[in-house]
Amino acid sequence: MDSLSDNTLMLKVKEGQLDQLGLLFERHNRPLYGFFYRLTADGPISEDLVQNVFIRMIKYRHTYKGDGKFTTWMYHMARNLFADHYKKQKRMGYKEDPEVTDKYLVNEVNAEQTRIQQEQLDLLQLAMNKLTPEKKEILVLSKYQGMRYQDIAEVLEITESAVKVRIFRALKDLKKAYEALELQPNSRTQNI
Repeated sequence: MDSLSDNTLMLKVKEGQLDQLGLLFERHNRPLYGFFYRLTADGPISEDLVQNVFIRMIKYRHTYKGDGKFTTWMYHMARNLFADHYKKQKRMGYKEDPEVTDKYLVNEVNAEQTRIQQEQLDLLQLAMNKLTPEKKEILVLSKYQGMRYQDIAEVLEITESAVKVRIFRALKDLKKAYEALELQPNSRTQNI
Protein backbone atom coordinates (compact mmCIF):
# COMPACT_ATOMS: atom_id res chain seq x y z
CA MET A 1 0.00 0.00 0.00
CA ASP A 2 2.99 2.30 0.54
CA SER A 3 3.71 2.05 -3.18
CA LEU A 4 0.54 3.92 -4.11
CA SER A 5 1.16 7.37 -5.53
CA ASP A 6 0.18 10.48 -3.64
CA ASN A 7 -2.44 11.23 -6.30
CA THR A 8 -3.98 7.77 -5.96
CA LEU A 9 -4.11 8.05 -2.17
CA MET A 10 -5.70 11.50 -2.30
CA LEU A 11 -8.27 10.30 -4.82
CA LYS A 12 -9.16 7.50 -2.37
CA VAL A 13 -9.50 10.13 0.40
CA LYS A 14 -11.74 12.12 -1.94
CA GLU A 15 -13.93 9.01 -2.40
CA GLY A 16 -14.35 8.77 1.37
CA GLN A 17 -11.50 6.46 2.40
CA LEU A 18 -10.24 8.91 5.01
CA ASP A 19 -7.84 6.36 6.51
CA GLN A 20 -5.65 6.79 3.40
CA LEU A 21 -4.81 10.30 4.60
CA GLY A 22 -2.58 8.68 7.25
CA LEU A 23 -0.13 7.53 4.58
CA LEU A 24 -0.07 10.99 3.06
CA PHE A 25 0.57 12.43 6.51
CA GLU A 26 3.49 10.04 7.05
CA ARG A 27 5.00 11.03 3.72
CA HIS A 28 4.53 14.78 3.91
CA ASN A 29 4.31 15.98 7.51
CA ARG A 30 8.07 16.55 7.86
CA PRO A 31 8.49 18.61 4.66
CA LEU A 32 5.39 20.63 5.60
CA TYR A 33 6.76 21.18 9.09
CA GLY A 34 10.02 22.42 7.55
CA PHE A 35 8.11 24.78 5.28
CA PHE A 36 6.17 26.29 8.15
CA TYR A 37 9.11 26.35 10.54
CA ARG A 38 11.22 28.31 8.07
CA LEU A 39 8.40 30.84 7.78
CA THR A 40 7.51 31.08 11.48
CA ALA A 41 10.57 29.74 13.33
CA ASP A 42 8.13 28.48 15.94
CA GLY A 43 7.92 24.72 16.48
CA PRO A 44 4.50 24.46 18.15
CA ILE A 45 2.90 26.84 15.65
CA SER A 46 4.46 24.88 12.77
CA GLU A 47 3.08 21.62 14.18
CA ASP A 48 -0.38 23.17 14.48
CA LEU A 49 -0.21 24.46 10.91
CA VAL A 50 0.78 21.00 9.61
CA GLN A 51 -2.20 19.46 11.42
CA ASN A 52 -4.47 22.15 9.99
CA VAL A 53 -3.28 21.43 6.44
CA PHE A 54 -4.43 17.84 6.79
CA ILE A 55 -7.70 18.95 8.36
CA ARG A 56 -8.24 21.22 5.37
CA MET A 57 -7.40 18.34 3.03
CA ILE A 58 -10.31 16.43 4.50
CA LYS A 59 -12.59 19.45 4.43
CA TYR A 60 -11.73 20.39 0.83
CA ARG A 61 -11.07 16.91 -0.58
CA HIS A 62 -13.87 17.48 -3.08
CA THR A 63 -11.70 20.13 -4.81
CA TYR A 64 -8.88 17.68 -5.54
CA LYS A 65 -8.87 16.70 -9.20
CA GLY A 66 -5.76 14.50 -9.35
CA ASP A 67 -4.60 15.91 -12.65
CA GLY A 68 -1.51 17.68 -11.27
CA LYS A 69 1.06 16.89 -8.63
CA PHE A 70 -0.37 16.25 -5.20
CA THR A 71 2.41 18.28 -3.56
CA THR A 72 1.49 21.33 -5.62
CA TRP A 73 -2.09 21.12 -4.34
CA MET A 74 -0.84 20.48 -0.81
CA TYR A 75 1.57 23.44 -0.79
CA HIS A 76 -1.08 25.67 -2.30
CA MET A 77 -3.31 24.74 0.63
CA ALA A 78 -0.41 25.20 3.08
CA ARG A 79 0.35 28.60 1.64
CA ASN A 80 -3.26 29.72 2.02
CA LEU A 81 -3.33 28.41 5.57
CA PHE A 82 -0.15 30.30 6.41
CA ALA A 83 -1.59 33.48 4.88
CA ASP A 84 -4.63 33.11 7.13
CA HIS A 85 -2.38 32.52 10.14
CA TYR A 86 -0.20 35.51 9.25
CA LYS A 87 -3.20 37.79 8.92
CA LYS A 88 -4.42 36.70 12.36
CA GLN A 89 -1.06 37.16 14.01
CA LYS A 90 0.04 40.27 12.07
CA ARG A 91 3.58 39.43 12.92
CA MET A 92 6.44 37.28 11.72
CA GLY A 93 9.62 36.65 13.63
CA TYR A 94 12.19 34.11 14.59
CA LYS A 95 12.25 32.84 18.15
CA GLU A 96 15.23 30.85 19.30
CA ASP A 97 14.53 28.01 21.67
CA PRO A 98 16.64 28.66 24.79
CA GLU A 99 17.30 24.93 25.16
CA VAL A 100 19.28 24.87 21.92
CA THR A 101 21.17 28.12 22.37
CA ASP A 102 24.38 26.36 23.37
CA LYS A 103 24.00 23.36 21.08
CA TYR A 104 27.26 24.12 19.32
CA LEU A 105 29.24 23.55 22.53
CA VAL A 106 28.53 19.80 22.58
CA ASN A 107 31.62 18.80 20.58
CA GLU A 108 34.63 20.63 22.00
CA VAL A 109 36.94 19.64 19.13
CA ASN A 110 34.92 21.50 16.52
CA ALA A 111 33.21 23.93 18.88
CA GLU A 112 34.74 27.05 17.34
CA GLN A 113 33.97 25.98 13.77
CA THR A 114 30.45 24.96 14.74
CA ARG A 115 29.95 28.25 16.60
CA ILE A 116 31.02 30.21 13.53
CA GLN A 117 28.68 28.20 11.30
CA GLN A 118 25.84 28.76 13.75
CA GLU A 119 26.54 32.49 13.81
CA GLN A 120 26.41 32.53 10.02
CA LEU A 121 23.11 30.62 10.05
CA ASP A 122 21.72 32.99 12.68
CA LEU A 123 22.83 35.95 10.59
CA LEU A 124 21.21 34.38 7.53
CA GLN A 125 17.96 33.93 9.49
CA LEU A 126 18.10 37.57 10.60
CA ALA A 127 18.59 38.59 6.97
CA MET A 128 15.65 36.35 5.93
CA ASN A 129 13.49 38.06 8.55
CA LYS A 130 14.25 41.43 6.95
CA LEU A 131 12.70 40.29 3.65
CA THR A 132 9.08 40.87 2.78
CA PRO A 133 6.82 37.87 3.49
CA GLU A 134 6.50 37.25 -0.26
CA LYS A 135 10.26 37.14 -0.83
CA LYS A 136 10.83 35.00 2.25
CA GLU A 137 8.14 32.56 1.12
CA ILE A 138 9.53 32.11 -2.38
CA LEU A 139 13.03 31.47 -1.02
CA VAL A 140 11.69 28.92 1.45
CA LEU A 141 9.81 27.11 -1.32
CA SER A 142 12.76 27.06 -3.71
CA LYS A 143 15.85 26.78 -1.52
CA TYR A 144 14.64 24.99 1.61
CA GLN A 145 11.76 22.89 0.26
CA GLY A 146 13.55 22.19 -3.02
CA MET A 147 10.50 22.81 -5.18
CA ARG A 148 10.98 23.22 -8.91
CA TYR A 149 10.18 26.58 -10.49
CA GLN A 150 7.27 25.03 -12.39
CA ASP A 151 5.73 23.73 -9.15
CA ILE A 152 6.25 27.07 -7.39
CA ALA A 153 4.56 28.80 -10.33
CA GLU A 154 1.51 26.56 -9.88
CA VAL A 155 1.41 27.13 -6.12
CA LEU A 156 1.73 30.92 -6.44
CA GLU A 157 -0.44 31.03 -9.56
CA ILE A 158 2.15 32.95 -11.59
CA THR A 159 4.34 32.12 -14.58
CA GLU A 160 7.57 30.19 -14.29
CA SER A 161 9.53 33.18 -15.56
CA ALA A 162 7.92 35.34 -12.86
CA VAL A 163 9.13 32.79 -10.30
CA LYS A 164 12.68 33.10 -11.63
CA VAL A 165 12.54 36.89 -11.44
CA ARG A 166 11.11 36.86 -7.92
CA ILE A 167 13.75 34.40 -6.70
CA PHE A 168 16.51 36.46 -8.28
CA ARG A 169 15.23 39.63 -6.61
CA ALA A 170 14.72 37.90 -3.27
CA LEU A 171 18.26 36.50 -3.34
CA LYS A 172 19.61 39.94 -4.23
CA ASP A 173 17.75 41.50 -1.29
CA LEU A 174 18.85 38.66 1.01
CA LYS A 175 22.48 39.25 0.06
CA LYS A 176 22.16 42.99 0.77
CA ALA A 177 20.51 42.34 4.14
CA TYR A 178 23.13 39.73 5.08
CA GLU A 179 26.03 42.02 4.15
CA ALA A 180 24.49 44.92 6.07
CA LEU A 181 24.11 42.72 9.14
CA GLU A 182 27.72 41.55 8.86
CA LEU A 183 28.84 45.16 9.14
CA GLN A 184 26.85 45.75 12.33
CA PRO A 185 29.02 44.96 15.35
CA ASN A 186 26.20 43.59 17.52
CA SER A 187 24.22 41.79 14.81
CA ARG A 188 25.60 38.36 15.70
CA THR A 189 24.57 38.63 19.31
CA GLN A 190 21.09 40.03 18.72
CA ASN A 191 18.12 37.86 19.48
CA ILE A 192 16.79 36.36 16.35
